[in-house]
Amino acid sequence: MIITPTGIDGVLIVDVEPFTDERGLFARTFCQEEFAAAGLAVEVAQCSVAYNHRAGTVRGMHWAGEPVRETKLIRVTRGALLDVIVDTRPGSPTWLRHVAVELTADNRRALFIDVGLAHGYQTLVDDTEATYQMNVPFQPGHDRGLRHDDPVLAIDWPLPVTVISDKDRSWPLLAADSAAPEVGAGRI
Repeated sequence: MIITPTGIDGVLIVDVEPFTDERGLFARTFCQEEFAAAGLAVEVAQCSVAYNHRAGTVRGMHWAGEPVRETKLIRVTRGALLDVIVDTRPGSPTWLRHVAVELTADNRRALFIDVGLAHGYQTLVDDTEATYQMNVPFQPGHDRGLRHDDPVLAIDWPLPVTVISDKDRSWPLLAADSAAPEVGAGRI
């Protein structure tokens, strides 16, 4: 595996190093030893799958509030999506900035998301499926969220939003004066 940091501490891209032959390919998608060597202490307590019917579907922006210390490893097994992570950690030098990474079944790329970072995505094609590995089980009452279209975040979604849950649409907007300088980020 190749583990690459992004512009936000705690957001890492995990690429596979495939072994190929006439049968196809084989690659590790998770190795606790390699994650530990990269400073990522990850235990898997829960795995989930999200299937999305339509391109343009938005899920997020979510994170678990204290005292829950949730990390995620996200991978697309079918289709394609643009995954966006927003730094929601007060005092962080990248507070309210975001990074966006395209995850597809073809690129086999995964994204590690550390504690205190909001995560969401938009599907780029119909019939997209993503798998999640989390270090803790979901704990109702600790879920937090940001609006996907909050002007303070200035997230540039590539497609018009076709589907979004009522809950994700109803998160409150941030105050305009809460923006860190140069809020936003690039696409990786």
